[in-house]
Amino acid sequence: MNCWKIALTKAFVVAATCVGAVHAADFPIRGKPLRIIVGLPAGGPSDAQARVLGLQMSKDLGVPVTVENKPGGSMTIANMEVAKSAPDGHTILYAPSSALAQVPHTMAKISFDPFRDFTPISMGGLGPLVLVVHKNMQVRSVKELVAYGKTHPGQLNYASFGTGTSSHLFGEMFAKQVGLAMVHIPYKGSNDVGKDFYSQQVQLQFATAPSALALVKAGVVNIIGTVAAQRSPLLPDVPTMREQGITGLDIESWIGFFGPANLPAPVVTRLNDAITKALASTEVQEEFRKGAWEPRSSTPESFAKSLRTSYEQWGRVVTEIGYKKE
Repeated sequence: MNCWKIALTKAFVVAATCVGAVHAADFPIRGKPLRIIVGLPAGGPSDAQARVLGLQMSKDLGVPVTVENKPGGSMTIANMEVAKSAPDGHTILYAPSSALAQVPHTMAKISFDPFRDFTPISMGGLGPLVLVVHKNMQVRSVKELVAYGKTHPGQLNYASFGTGTSSHLFGEMFAKQVGLAMVHIPYKGSNDVGKDFYSQQVQLQFATAPSALALVKAGVVNIIGTVAAQRSPLLPDVPTMREQGITGLDIESWIGFFGPANLPAPVVTRLNDAITKALASTEVQEEFRKGAWEPRSSTPESFAKSLRTSYEQWGRVVTEIGYKKE
């Protein structure tokens, strides 16, 4: 290669490096809003968390932060919105673990890879699913629920968020492990589930903590177990499923932030810092805890490990119950 070509090649490399460095150092771009994409409807716990986090992040970053709800396709629409976005830090995903760790195991056709197409930024919080049973059953533990099911064959209907969702898979795994015959009734929203609990059309559910607490407050259900590795500090008197002899139901339910692939390291660091500060604010702490969520930040590296662990755990659950992708 001629000397001038070598020099020209080096110049391009240096120029490209400098452009990338300036781009990362300039984050956030002044006047350009930062979009938080949420794959669930407005008004739910995830949406409320994203909005209060966005307000705090906006103060720190100095740019407007908007929340855009893009529900549908088991959150895959929101996932792809972020996966296809420019890696400039101005479009990020706020998603529960099921969106990236579970969905790839249950949906036959998805157009994203949870590891290739996203950059983990930070965990946002932990919010375990809880097992609730109708209060009229007089059941206070997993052991009592199993005994009830054995003496009332064919009388247990369990609700879920929908076929292939975490509440469905947990219900199937629980039924298989304890040898109960239960009828699965999928729903599209927690309001419909609540109505059928009131009318006793369903007797139990692996529910989100906010919806469960609303039914507890209304005097309809009892919480008898949590799906988590450890007891929730916000539900300290509720034992985990593992404590009650049920294995494989200790998958952490987390929520957190992801950017598109190839997000520059300095941008990831700046976003992680803003998220960590936001999670420490009183406003965010109150919003999380009223729904029995534990605010929890993390490093990008440890968050990547959480994604990998959850992905592998869901793979084992799906294999064990013999679930077929749809």
